[in-house]
Amino acid sequence: MGCGVSMNARMSKSEKAIKAAILIQRWYRRYLARLEARRMCTWRIFQSIEYHNEQDQLKLHNFFIDMMDHIGDPGPVQETQERSRFPVLLQEDLTTGVKGTDKESEEDVASEYESISVPPEYTGLRLHFPLTVTQVTQMVEYFREKKALHARYAIQLLHEARKRLRLMGNINKATTGVLHEITICGDLHGSLDDLFVVFYKNGLPSPETPYVFNGDFVDRGPHSVEIALLLLAFLLVYPYQVFLNRGNHEDYNMNLRYGFIKEIIIKYKKNASVLVKNFRDVFSWLPLATIIDKKIFIAHGGISDTTDLECIATLERHKYITVLMPPSCDEDPLGILTGRERIDLEWRQVLDLLWSDPRGKLGCGPNTFRGGGCYFGPDVTGKFLKENDMQLIIRSHECKYEGYEFTHNGQVLTIFSASNYYEEGSNRGAYVKIGADLQPRLVQYMCTSFHTEKEMALSQRLSIIEKAAIVYLKEECYANKTALMEAFRQMDPSDKGVITLRNWIETMTSVLNLDLPWRALKNQLVTTPDRDLVYYKSLFETFAVSHRFKETSFTESMYRCRHELETIFRAMDKDNSGFISMDEFEESCHILSQHMNTPLPDDVIKDMAYSMDFNHDGCIDFNEFLEAFRLVDGDFKRPCSEDT
Repeated sequence: MGCGVSMNARMSKSEKAIKAAILIQRWYRRYLARLEARRMCTWRIFQSIEYHNEQDQLKLHNFFIDMMDHIGDPGPVQETQERSRFPVLLQEDLTTGVKGTDKESEEDVASEYESISVPPEYTGLRLHFPLTVTQVTQMVEYFREKKALHARYAIQLLHEARKRLRLMGNINKATTGVLHEITICGDLHGSLDDLFVVFYKNGLPSPETPYVFNGDFVDRGPHSVEIALLLLAFLLVYPYQVFLNRGNHEDYNMNLRYGFIKEIIIKYKKNASVLVKNFRDVFSWLPLATIIDKKIFIAHGGISDTTDLECIATLERHKYITVLMPPSCDEDPLGILTGRERIDLEWRQVLDLLWSDPRGKLGCGPNTFRGGGCYFGPDVTGKFLKENDMQLIIRSHECKYEGYEFTHNGQVLTIFSASNYYEEGSNRGAYVKIGADLQPRLVQYMCTSFHTEKEMALSQRLSIIEKAAIVYLKEECYANKTALMEAFRQMDPSDKGVITLRNWIETMTSVLNLDLPWRALKNQLVTTPDRDLVYYKSLFETFAVSHRFKETSFTESMYRCRHELETIFRAMDKDNSGFISMDEFEESCHILSQHMNTPLPDDVIKDMAYSMDFNHDGCIDFNEFLEAFRLVDGDFKRPCSEDT
């Protein structure tokens, strides 16, 4: 009997242990589910704001044209003086066209770099053309040390790359071979560390290790210049093993807004205008797609229900310095394009290749999320592959949490190679290898700066990313503060400062045009007296902007355009002093005011200018301008001027 009691006791202990394990397992699963819900919410914030900003690109395109027309053509009396003040990089060819692309002789282009002297004391990397494999390998190490290539060699490299690209067709043709795999990389966006991780894991480009780089080499990241130069250098030494596709960010207009031109101006100062012009021309000559073994189609964005490979193969791709707007009829120097319909057809082909996204819904429709290209469904993919006797579409253009994603029943593969795209830890990067069997083999990675992925717990990484996403969202709220407050007050006629949660959600969605889980986000943005009510004014009490001038709808417009204005200011800074005069600032504000159709008195602009001049030296430093629009915590107290 004693043995029976002992066995029962042991069984009881065992059952308790099993029940405890089940409870722990359930708790852990719920914990992971909550983390995943937070991650998905954070991801939607980043992606929605990114795509929403792209919708505004056409409006900013018009703003830049207004700015350049005003400064570039001020009138017959000041024309020479003003044009000399404003660099060539923003004066010409802003819309589209091939002015200067075909008409310039090789001698004219060569003189651009031959006129730049390299001082004897220069100890950096020197290039000799034609490039050799050894020199390109030296470039890799040179850029790894975060050193900048001399302007003379950078311009000459672009000149040589342009000559090579002009000989290439619109669609690259690649083969795998029996022993070799082709590696396809997606968006890099100026992340040189990610490119070096790919090279470390996979090997440098070579006859044994061919590559396809599927666009978006530049913008957003800090080392776009180095990535673009390095990939073009590999193209020159391995023209039959390295293939470059154009992305939607290899676009002059996108470069104005998203940082590439700003990077060139900062790094190359007095030679910036020549470099911008050469990069602009080189990008317009990049091929639009690559086909592997006649079976795998690679393009940056995707396809549409009108994608025609024969049309793509014959159009003049170099006309599209920017893809955001179609070229006008009078900008065809060869006279081949006759009629608006054909021009629009060809432009649409290019736009869809560079800007489109796949979706689960059948059919093809406008890409309202981005404002360009289209959404294409699995039926569109199936029809395209069947008509062209292919089996897979590889595209990029979208950041994916794992660095890749299969859609459309495995017929579309999205590959994204910039890890930590939104914030450190936000996503992995990936590349894909294709062998003779044409089966994709995926490789993932993540660059880290301080904490390794294993050292930092998942919840810690998520908290950091989540905090950054909320800052992004608060910036978007401030940029639309006037419209939000007007909409809130319409729902609160008695001015109690309280509206229903439902009305708050509807207002946030409609005004910001962001489809986000606002109910889940409310506790991080506003205070709530109970579960169904919101103190809507608290949305702007938790943060402030550090400028010291009166808030108006115009200051909100300036806030939205602050990075674009900084690019303009840097271009106006002809002597690279790092600041602009009060007159130049006021002139830019007047143009922005006219473009936004928001009248602004001179005294208000002057007040803004002097408020930004923190050190009272009569000029506005670029850092002062950006500091004036820095988002800070709500308890920040704006400093008083010295006169008060």
